Amino acid sequence: MTEKMQNKADELKGRAKEALGNATGNEQWQAEGKADQAKGALKQAGEKIKDAVDGLKNKD
Repeated sequence: MTEKMQNKADELKGRAKEALGNATGNEQWQAEGKADQAKGALKQAGEKIKDAVDGLKNKD
């Protein structure tokens, strides 16, 4: 469960960084924020796949 929370925290950190970049006009922070969000979302998707595979294994 901690990996899922860390992934969500990465995504939220990215949103905050992007918002700060938007507010200040800092393009680097905007880009980094978008990248952090994508990284967090990708990791979350991976966790969902692992959960689905584990669920299938447990049905047998």
